[in-house]
Amino acid sequence: MGRLLLIRHAESEGNRDRVFTATPEVGLTEAGADQARRAAGRIQRDYAPVRIVSSPFRRARQTAAILAEALALPVSVEADLRERCYGSLAGQPYSSARGGGDYDPANYWNWCPPNGGETLVTVAARAGAVLDALRDTAPDDDVVVVSHGAVMLALWRHVTGNWHMGRVVGNTGIMVVEHRDGAYLGLRQLDG
Repeated sequence: MGRLLLIRHAESEGNRDRVFTATPEVGLTEAGADQARRAAGRIQRDYAPVRIVSSPFRRARQTAAILAEALALPVSVEADLRERCYGSLAGQPYSSARGGGDYDPANYWNWCPPNGGETLVTVAARAGAVLDALRDTAPDDDVVVVSHGAVMLALWRHVTGNWHMGRVVGNTGIMVVEHRDGAYLGLRQLDG
């Protein structure tokens, strides 16, 4: 059996300020770096990963680098693990999403942020393909996958088939996806 350890990046400046991050180059806070170091200890204690795969966004790459140093593992970057595009909401407070006239919490996965944003359905398709490839190329290994809150919510759906049970994990929260013979067996969520 293999395990994919999906971890949300540590606290970024955008998380601290409670805004949708304006640019992919926003980095971690000092508190975030500490979170990543604690997460590395937890992973080292409970799992045996062979590599780390990261979103290309700076906050994820920084988290992956901290994990990689502690775990002595290589890191590769996968473009399709990037955070959901929030269109014109980038740089705006989280609360601005619910202020839009077409946001429906009962159907949030189909909501598209204005001016070039992505639905969670779209994110699930692109990030899910990455997850499937990792599952298929590491059938018996633990692999750490560093991404983002919305990406992990979309991957919850990809693995379980259910939107209603998923929730955004906190910074450095982990979802453990078990798999065998090309099939997902289950998912456990661990808080950061």
